[in-house]
Amino acid sequence: MSVEIPRRAQRRAVVLPAQCRTTNGLRDSGEISDISTQGCCIRTETLMLRVGSRVIIRPDGMEALGGTVRWIAGDCAGLEFDRAIYGPIVDHLVRLHEQGAQIPVSRD
Repeated sequence: MSVEIPRRAQRRAVVLPAQCRTTNGLRDSGEISDISTQGCCIRTETLMLRVGSRVIIRPDGMEALGGTVRWIAGDCAGLEFDRAIYGPIVDHLVRLHEQGAQIPVSRD
């Protein structure tokens, strides 16, 4: 029997590229598939994360965010941020990277 732990903040679907680094220095490109003020789900191809491990992610266009892995499902990991992200920043990220949305490309 599994017990679902209620989230402190609603996760919102995005497709947001990010870099991921473990505390021992391993790095990989990844993708954030949902995000909230408290955490996110990140998928990486080569990193083997463990529940309780500390990681740093750098979503495209943002500063690095530290956090702790709270769950693993296949190649996805649920990350709880060390410090909450300001709500309007999450709103902005969702507008720019909502799942299925096209990102406008600058034509210089």
